[in-house]
Amino acid sequence: MRPLQISAETAQKLSKSLNLPIEQIMHMPQHILIAKLAELEKQENNGESE
Repeated sequence: MRPLQISAETAQKLSKSLNLPIEQIMHMPQHILIAKLAELEKQENNGESE
């Protein structure tokens, strides 16, 4: 599996927001990364509405 085609800055931001190491972000399958980002977005939206 190829590493994700994202910039280093994007990988750092994702690593910080998902609390995962950059290496894990880069080698994560794209569909799993998208699911984690959707989950994070949902949590942030729930936090704002309260």
